[in-house]
Amino acid sequence: MRLPNWVRLPGRTVRVRLTVLYALLFLFSGALLLTIASGVTVHSAAIVSGPAAIVSGPAWARPHQQPGRANARIHMLQSQVAHLQSQAVGQPTQDQLGHVLFISSLIALAIMTIVSAALGWLVAGRALRPVRQMTAAAQRISEDNLHERLAVAGPRDELKELGDTIDGLLARLEGAFAAQRRFVANASHELRTPLTTMRASLDVALAKPEPAPPQTVALAGRLRAELDRVDALLEAFLVLARAQHRHLPGCTALPLDYVVEAALADQAAAIHARNLTVQDTTGPGGAWVTGSQALLCRLVENVIGNAVCHNDDGGWIRITTQTDGRRASLVVENGGPFLEQRQVAELAQPFRRLGADRTGSDEGSGLGLSIVAAIAEAHGGTLDLQARDGGGLRVCVELPATADRPSAAQAGVPA
Repeated sequence: MRLPNWVRLPGRTVRVRLTVLYALLFLFSGALLLTIASGVTVHSAAIVSGPAAIVSGPAWARPHQQPGRANARIHMLQSQVAHLQSQAVGQPTQDQLGHVLFISSLIALAIMTIVSAALGWLVAGRALRPVRQMTAAAQRISEDNLHERLAVAGPRDELKELGDTIDGLLARLEGAFAAQRRFVANASHELRTPLTTMRASLDVALAKPEPAPPQTVALAGRLRAELDRVDALLEAFLVLARAQHRHLPGCTALPLDYVVEAALADQAAAIHARNLTVQDTTGPGGAWVTGSQALLCRLVENVIGNAVCHNDDGGWIRITTQTDGRRASLVVENGGPFLEQRQVAELAQPFRRLGADRTGSDEGSGLGLSIVAAIAEAHGGTLDLQARDGGGLRVCVELPATADRPSAAQAGVPA
């Protein structure tokens, strides 16, 4: 049975559990102390009333005290009269005093239980403060700032050992990420040399005076196309590695509309070949950003190239740039077949591609949108991918907008 919101219990955090434990321990110890005190009180009352019982015992038990029977009887009558008089004037008896004492002790125990719960809450919060600080620091540290450490201060206790263990884990993760990025960059550079050698060998073979056979010319053309494809893949690796390393060469302020215009000019042949309709709603000087001109141009080229490549023949592309407060956004939408949002959300990962039956094309290396995500993240931005209800894809890139807007000549873009 689900409880309504207004009676829902608090979360079972460590602080709540410690507070309940403190309160229960105090309640148990207080109840035990009250029981002992009540037992001692009853035992003391029995001892006090003992001699009177002995004195008022049967006559046959005291044969040597026969002359004092009258005196004992007189004392018993006097005590009964005094008891009746005390009740008449309203003075509490011994039983009444014990009952009042018991009730007062229960009230005091309830009050002190509440006080102990409040003190336990404060003590538990103070004891768990280092844990909360470590949790906040661990949540703040990500792949982008693995160099940060928890650096827990204090005595060499269990919390200090836990913080040092997490710092050691972060150091190993930082080394693993750095080694992975260095491997990608170094491998891309090293593989360029044999590619250049193979391309030069093809050029030499085709440049001989005697004409080459048609089969050789066709094979050389196919090999050159594959070499160009591998070269583009290595270039994508280098761009991805630079973006992940936060290496932003040539940072400057530039407007997104000029970058979009240049990317559309580069894709003009492909757009014409597929008979695509482009709706460019960007305004001149509308959205300015600061960053690496080379990487930002690559970001826009990949987004627009993805919209051109994975589209229907005779389809459409809609491009919008705008500034909303401190954020500048580039939105590129394109038509195409229906896509599932679960699969679209994974396209920002390297080598994630949808099949040709879902996108209408089997071109690309699967690195285009992952490079876009890395470049956007390196500039403090985000990438959002959404499958359109009518088919196709919506790509939204948000970047920090810059307040300083130099002229087009100063920004290094065509006027």
